[in-house]
Formats: sequence, C-alpha cells, structure tokens
Amino acid sequence: MRIHRHRQRKSSLNIQKYKANDRIRSEEVRVIDENGQALGVMPTAKAIALAQEKELDLVEVSPLAIPPVCKILDNGQFKYQKEKEAKKQKAQSKEVEMKVIRLSVRIGDHDFEVRLKQAGKFLDRGDKVKIELPMRGREKAHRDVAEEVMKRFESGLRVNYKLRVDEELKYLGGRFTIIVAKS
Repeated sequence: MRIHRHRQRKSSLNIQKYKANDRIRSEEVRVIDENGQALGVMPTAKAIALAQEKELDLVEVSPLAIPPVCKILDNGQFKYQKEKEAKKQKAQSKEVEMKVIRLSVRIGDHDFEVRLKQAGKFLDRGDKVKIELPMRGREKAHRDVAEEVMKRFESGLRVNYKLRVDEELKYLGGRFTIIVAKS
C-alpha cells in the first residue's frame, strides 16, 4: 500500500467559485464595468472582448440572474478579496465546543468542588458542558444514588450561573448524562 505524503489539502474556507472569461457559458450577459456603471445586456463574446481591451477579466458574479450578471475586473484581485472576506468571517465566528465533566457515584466533596469550578470555567468561555456519570458493576443497582449526585451537581452550577438545559438528565447505556449551557 502506498502512502501519499504530498496530498493537496482542501482549503477550510468556503469560497464560492466564479466563472471568468471563456468559462462563461451563457450567450448573453448583463455587464457592469470596473467603476460600477451598468453597460447593459450584450453578447458574451462582445463583453469578453471589451474586458480584454481594458486588460481586465469578465467575471460572472451572479450566475442565477437572467441574464447572468458579469463584472469587468481583475480576477486575481477579486479572488484575493473574497478569500480575505472568508477568513475574516471565519475568525469572527466562534464554534461552541462540548466539554465533558465526569463524575462518579462515590465522588468526594473536594473532587466535587473541583469539577464544579472546572464546569464553571467552561461555561464562562461559552462552551456547552456535558456532565456524565458512568456506572460500573454493582453501582448500576443504585441508580437513585447516581441520580442524586447528578442533581446535586446541576443545582451547584445553578447557584452561580443561569443555566439552559439542552438535554435533560437521562440514563442510557449504564451512564447518566445531562447537557447544560449558559443562557
């Protein structure tokens, strides 16, 4: 089996592809010049010739319009501008992370307080917190004790934070889980 070491990576930015010059397939296009002035509807070949005369490119900026809208501009600069906008948009958007806090049925008071503080830090950062309590062996016979620990933890968080419960307390596959976020 061969390992590909120099594989091209796809850009994580979501940039729309724009057709330019000879790639434009429609017969007629609505043309806008480099200054933003509307030149009207004309055949694509004439519009491309007009763009080349000005040493610029004809770029299809709105392909779904009838007829498609094309602009006379420098395609390289246009692509660069779109990439810059996409990077700025990505930097401004914050992804909400899911952080997990694990408890146990026999958790000590100090460990409980440490987990509460850690969950508080996650909530302050704007992350969602998944609180889980896996049960092992004979612990599964005492679900009421585990449920009490989970409720105590949730109420401990509610003392300092206004919580929104995204997923109610549930028991599935030998573990209790609840998902909370700061509201």
